[in-house]
Amino acid sequence: MRMVMTESTRLGYALDSLAGLSVGDALGAQYFMVGRKAEDLLAGVVPPPVWEWTDDTEMACSVVWMLAETGEIDQDRLAAAFAERCEPNRGYGAGAFVILHAIRQGMPWREAAGRVFDGQGSMGNGAAMRVAPLGAYFPDDVPRVVQQARLSAQVTHTHPEGVAGAIAVAVAASQAAAGRLAGARPKPGPFLDAVLAATPESQTRRGIARGRKMLHLPAAEVAYELGNGRLVLAQDTVPFALWVAARCLGDYPKAIGECVAAGGDVDTTSAIAGGIVAAHTGSAGIPASWREAREPLPPWSQP
Repeated sequence: MRMVMTESTRLGYALDSLAGLSVGDALGAQYFMVGRKAEDLLAGVVPPPVWEWTDDTEMACSVVWMLAETGEIDQDRLAAAFAERCEPNRGYGAGAFVILHAIRQGMPWREAAGRVFDGQGSMGNGAAMRVAPLGAYFPDDVPRVVQQARLSAQVTHTHPEGVAGAIAVAVAASQAAAGRLAGARPKPGPFLDAVLAATPESQTRRGIARGRKMLHLPAAEVAYELGNGRLVLAQDTVPFALWVAARCLGDYPKAIGECVAAGGDVDTTSAIAGGIVAAHTGSAGIPASWREAREPLPPWSQP
């Protein structure tokens, strides 16, 4: 029997996930600065505010805005929102900027997204980094999560790896929120099993499967084996971020600490893991001082 959820409850879960994503993104980005040390964070010492968020958060805000507007992904409207709200100084990758600039200039998003990387489309981690709130919005319907995550990814990432990364993260956030609804924290192994069951065959899925067998290992070893986002690819980013989320589903600060200590694309791994964990813990699981240190989100992202 499918549970009945109000729209306000769904949006509340999505906003909690967005809070976790944006704080993780903004805090993780601090460690690209000279003099910042992961050891300090692990000891409980965080950088001084204000923590500015990056493109991860800016695009995730548009996903939440889209859900608040229509309750689902309208690809044309989402592509236009991404393009109109793109601020280059937020750290967009070159490929993403080319796509969004072309859309802003009037090119149909299908053409803009499909022509990059010699027509292969992007397999970057951008579709995965922004999608956790969508999964949290649908904790009661995994097939719909898969469908909506695919739609959200395709407006910028047409390569199967980019799409698979978005689906995996969205399903993970959905499972995290479902556990919150049920009042039970999913165990790491079954949690990743549920993600694997819904993720299309891909290098990204194979990485998650490898991570499933490494739940007993330390984070540094797992990041070395799976990747830490250094290549900025879905398959190099999503498996480790999901491994962190599975292990730290009830402990937001620990999840972010693991991502930062692993290095690589730390704002993105922290955004992904943070968005998933906060879908389970709610905003209350994020230290209040961290939420206050993060740069305020755009007013249009708060329905």
